[in-house]
Amino acid sequence: MGKEFDITPREVCRVETKYRRIVTPLPAPASLETLETLRRVEPISMRGQPPVVWDKAEDVQVYDRYGNMWLDWSSGVLVTNAGHGMPEVRRAILDQVNSGLLHNYCFPSEERAQLVDYLAGLAPEGLDKVFLLTTGSEATENAIKLARTFGIEKGGKEKVGFVGFERGFHGRTLGAQQAGGMPGQKGWIVNDDPAIVQVPFPDGYWTENVDFDCFCTSLEQKGLAPDQVAGVMLETYQGVGPDFAPMEYIRALAEWCKAHGALLIFDEVQAGFGRTGRMWGFEHYGVRPDLICFGKGVSSSLPLSGVIGRAEVMDLYPAGSMTSTHTGNPVCAAAALASLKKIVEEDLAGNAARLEGVLMGGLRGIQEQHTDVIGNCTGRGLVAGLQMVKRGVKEPDPDLAFDVVERCFHKGLLFFAPVGSWGQTLKISPPLTISREAVEEGLAVLGEAVDEAVEVPG
Repeated sequence: MGKEFDITPREVCRVETKYRRIVTPLPAPASLETLETLRRVEPISMRGQPPVVWDKAEDVQVYDRYGNMWLDWSSGVLVTNAGHGMPEVRRAILDQVNSGLLHNYCFPSEERAQLVDYLAGLAPEGLDKVFLLTTGSEATENAIKLARTFGIEKGGKEKVGFVGFERGFHGRTLGAQQAGGMPGQKGWIVNDDPAIVQVPFPDGYWTENVDFDCFCTSLEQKGLAPDQVAGVMLETYQGVGPDFAPMEYIRALAEWCKAHGALLIFDEVQAGFGRTGRMWGFEHYGVRPDLICFGKGVSSSLPLSGVIGRAEVMDLYPAGSMTSTHTGNPVCAAAALASLKKIVEEDLAGNAARLEGVLMGGLRGIQEQHTDVIGNCTGRGLVAGLQMVKRGVKEPDPDLAFDVVERCFHKGLLFFAPVGSWGQTLKISPPLTISREAVEEGLAVLGEAVDEAVEVPG
């Protein structure tokens, strides 16, 4: 169950550093009118983030109108891989707006052509077809559709089984939530598709058994024969951790999919475009998927997502029967192309890889000070997490995570604890443009906040 932040202004300590500035009570009293309007008109579900009314964001910092500035460790939920509001992206957006072309449905455009060609060039050899969409949920829904269609083509109507993983998240639409493994988020569905199942995710902490035999045993227990499986979809890392599977497991899974004619689908919506220190997160495993779902960090700004895959799969639907109203919107496409070129040309994936040791070293130091309440510390590149547990037991503690997030907000460090399975994770994902100095300052703030939160009784 998610918690909402109190919007009663509170006196907090003043902060003034290179990366952070807090000069008002928080939330800023002058922002209350906006906050109250949002609470009156929007659903309660929108109240899950610290109450800072963003005015602008530049590179690794977020500003309000009232003199406050936060070091951003959220990337706006892993979107701004190339940094907030970077000049190259802004210029591309403005140039496209000024060109006069803002929308063209599926009619051809140079902007869409340039983007899909560039994306195909970033994908592994053989994955040379790109279908552009708008949100991550649309991308994963499309992958489910393609996998089942391909399964039926190859094995008939019995080959529609689809496998996801426990604690996995693929979006909030019907198919995406059924494929995901968070029971608390899909009670509304009721009529679950019996051919969509979840198996344990081998993270080594919440699921201690990381042997691939567990995958096969679980499928058998759920009554799904291997040759009935059309596709297996997993997040390259589970976003609620971030949790990673062992390389041996993923390689065995890839071989299993190949042997049984099932599509291997990596949900790279969070992991793609340099986040883990590689252009694609699945590159760490040394395997090639059949389909890649992407989104978030592709544009560092405007909504855009898509699926990349083999022509044999992507060309299953005839002309006009697999389209999207806003596919490759020219403004979004221009932003994405500029963002991707910046990520590649400035080696931002390399920056993430180089700073991994700094970030993980600092986080492990914080964990070592509080091993009784920080159960797991994971990360790769510039995505990491501290999983908070109740003192001395392996039981998630979302209240402690919420407390730390709020304390960091008051100190000028902005990030979030995704509700996910339990809401216990302090999720760290700064823009890939961040410097070592900014990482180290953020670690100092986080360590201080954890110290304070742990000292509070109860």
